[in-house]
Amino acid sequence: MPDHEHDGEEPPGTRFLLYPQAPFLDPSQAPELIEVSSPQGSVGPGPSNDRMYTVAPIGKPVPYGQHQNRRGEPFMFLPPWQGEKHAPAYPDEQGNFDYIDPSDPAFEAAHLFASAHFTMDVWEGYFGRPIPWHFRNDYDRLELTMLPTLDNALIGWGFLETGGTTKYGGEYRAYSMNFDVVAHEIGHAIIYNEVGIPAPEKASGEYYGFHESAADLVALISVLHFGSVVEDVLNNTHGNLYAFNKLNRFAELSQNEQIRLAANTDVLSQFVNGWSDEHLLAQPLTGAMFDILIDVYHERLLLRGLISPEMEDLSDRLETSPVYGDRMQSMFDERYNENPEGFRLALLEARDYLGSYLADAWQLLDPDYLSYYGVGQALEEVDRQITGGEFLPIIRGNFLTREIGLYTPGPKIEKKGVESHSASVRTMVPMPD
Repeated sequence: MPDHEHDGEEPPGTRFLLYPQAPFLDPSQAPELIEVSSPQGSVGPGPSNDRMYTVAPIGKPVPYGQHQNRRGEPFMFLPPWQGEKHAPAYPDEQGNFDYIDPSDPAFEAAHLFASAHFTMDVWEGYFGRPIPWHFRNDYDRLELTMLPTLDNALIGWGFLETGGTTKYGGEYRAYSMNFDVVAHEIGHAIIYNEVGIPAPEKASGEYYGFHESAADLVALISVLHFGSVVEDVLNNTHGNLYAFNKLNRFAELSQNEQIRLAANTDVLSQFVNGWSDEHLLAQPLTGAMFDILIDVYHERLLLRGLISPEMEDLSDRLETSPVYGDRMQSMFDERYNENPEGFRLALLEARDYLGSYLADAWQLLDPDYLSYYGVGQALEEVDRQITGGEFLPIIRGNFLTREIGLYTPGPKIEKKGVESHSASVRTMVPMPD
């Protein structure tokens, strides 16, 4: 269970080993021991429990989703997998999976299950309740499937399917071993349940951008529940979180490539003539949220006396300046060395502020005609309810900086070779009989 220790009354959770960052990025890193909320003894072979189960199919010809038969007629290929399977991962006598060595073929299945479970635990903590699956009318459990021939990772109706890539020197890199990728897909599932799917004629481009942004934020907040990540980020930056670090990199595929950056400078006016990729369209919203996280973090540092008002003001003024690093890093170095624990607590407080605000705000949204401006309004409403408006200037200022509310994205532009999820297996649902 993330960031929790037992008080002697709750039964211990089930233990796993998880890599917070994909192991192929740093082969020397060790996996972190974590607990998920399922009590020891409640997770069976697979791993599997009452919410999800892992399958490593043998001979699965195609991914789940929509396909065509030999007559060219469309059909939906959906769980459960009925064919042969590789041997599952088994728990030890206490019901834990942390004994499985990363070199064991069963480790991948355990890692995939634990990544999905850990992410759900984090966000059910912020929602203060269980989060149902959006496909619950057809399936009680999520099937976690590993399909090496799939160069992608997607969540759909009753499944989360992960493949891998061989684009780096022919070495196979499984997405199931990348926590960010799995957490991102769980983020989509959370949004589909909590916000919903718009009517086709009412689906805005911003809905799809919001989906990608929210999924990235689910991954970002979730990875901050690993003690090793928080320690590594702070040790590397001395608390200067606008520095380039592991926190603001998503779904890294190598040391010099990342899909998206949370700490970006994108604004909504870049898309007034149209958009072709919802991942790029998501950037202004994700950037605004990351800036809110950092501003709240700075407020917590200021409240604790760990930075001065002058230092906070200078950081705000220089954050997009090329001289930011030279001017600010030495100040953070000095202050951080005086009280590293204070910086850690401030970051955790900012993390939980953003996580809880997002959970509350998402429940206020309507998927039809969803806009980034509406997301900001929902955040402001949550802040009024919780603090009486203490953080309104931070929320409003960062949304305006990204030109949210000032511009509206243009129409979707179809471009050859640009992969889009706006009409993908994620949004496909089976037709009623």
